[in-house]
Amino acid sequence: MTRSEEREQAFILIFEKAFNPDVPEEDLIGYAVEAQLMEPTVFSSFLFKQVYEKLQEIDSVIETYAIGWKKERISKVALSVLRLAICEILFVDSIPSSVSANEAVELAKKYATAEDASFINGILGSFIRGRKQENADSRN
Repeated sequence: MTRSEEREQAFILIFEKAFNPDVPEEDLIGYAVEAQLMEPTVFSSFLFKQVYEKLQEIDSVIETYAIGWKKERISKVALSVLRLAICEILFVDSIPSSVSANEAVELAKKYATAEDASFINGILGSFIRGRKQENADSRN
């Protein structure tokens, strides 16, 4: 399975959790496997669980960079894609931020609208530039 497919599995689980916030992550994975909808990998399961372990930090980034948008107004698809990408950017050092952003835009193109894809690209671009600036400032 490719990394893109693993990300897509993680996205689907994150999206499902948006509709079932009280269901434990392990149960959602189990239901998906039982229904033969997916065979989660170590990477997809890690991303899914990491999103919910670090949800406050991830959502704080979204709220900071989604200028003029309240989190509640963002579609569940776009919010799920953003959570996945920001999680990967923050907590998976082996993957370049630009790859995570590009993969997020591709997921949005597949599951959402062109406007969502542009919205996600803008937020992630601003977030990545902000991180680079913070890193540059901390070195000086």
